[in-house]
Amino acid sequence: MTGETMVAARSGDAGTTRNLVGYGGAWPRLVWPNGARLAVSVNINLEEGAEWQVGDGDPASERIGEVISVVEPGTRDMGQEQIFAYGTRAGFWRILEALSDRGLPATWLCCGRAVERSPALLSALVADGHEAAVHGWRWRPHADYRSREAEAADLDRCVAVMEAAGAPRPVGFFCRGAESTWTRELLIERGFLYTSNAFDDDLPYWDRGGARPLIVVPYALDANDMKFFHPNGFVTADAMATYVADSLEVLLAEAERGRPRLLNLGFHLRIVGRPGRFAALARILDRLRDLGDRIYVGTRADIARSFAASVPA
Repeated sequence: MTGETMVAARSGDAGTTRNLVGYGGAWPRLVWPNGARLAVSVNINLEEGAEWQVGDGDPASERIGEVISVVEPGTRDMGQEQIFAYGTRAGFWRILEALSDRGLPATWLCCGRAVERSPALLSALVADGHEAAVHGWRWRPHADYRSREAEAADLDRCVAVMEAAGAPRPVGFFCRGAESTWTRELLIERGFLYTSNAFDDDLPYWDRGGARPLIVVPYALDANDMKFFHPNGFVTADAMATYVADSLEVLLAEAERGRPRLLNLGFHLRIVGRPGRFAALARILDRLRDLGDRIYVGTRADIARSFAASVPA
């Protein structure tokens, strides 16, 4: 058994068994498409309109916003509705233009119900060359599904709505929180290339526990603007921009020693779309552009395909 084969065998997560070893320090021979050793994935979450809201008929409204909602469950929280609406009305266009100005691709994690309510947004981001990936029908953990059939139906209508709005058939998936015990089986059955519900590595890896191997492109919650909404998180745009700059420097140093790496950055329309926090996104995107070929900025689909070409299942 070769070293690479051994690494690939160890990196998959079979069923519900926890894998605490991963690559075990034996990194694969992986070079990203432009020759860089560090890939960066810019991820924009399109969730607005898919969150829980009493005004939409849900029993309670989403609690997490600019502040924790003080409106009682069962009562319509119009302020929270408006906080989310800011993302699609204003934040979306600010973020889309920032990416276009710098020629950087992103993966947009799209909730199906959000696309159904604002299909023009999906059409615009696809027209700009970005990837549209499935972020669930609602902004909810898929671990909450109580039946395989209900989850399958929501996945199917999410794909249908995205295709109807002009997106190519999505090949990637990431939901809020955690997957269900059936999620990966359902993704494999539908021909998905990758899932991103993983927070356990700086590189993609193979899950070979299903009917066919599925690529896992890990996500991250640290270099993520949701931290602006948490008391132990970012306070200013400078704080987030500095955190990402430090992450880049650490991973670049490792990459230049021949260790391939992936950095995930997460943004939300209603969060970094606000002017004071948008400054963080602008500085981060400028830094990515200025690094040139020292890094590879690609969509998650491109990162997954490049990984599969270098590290066969």
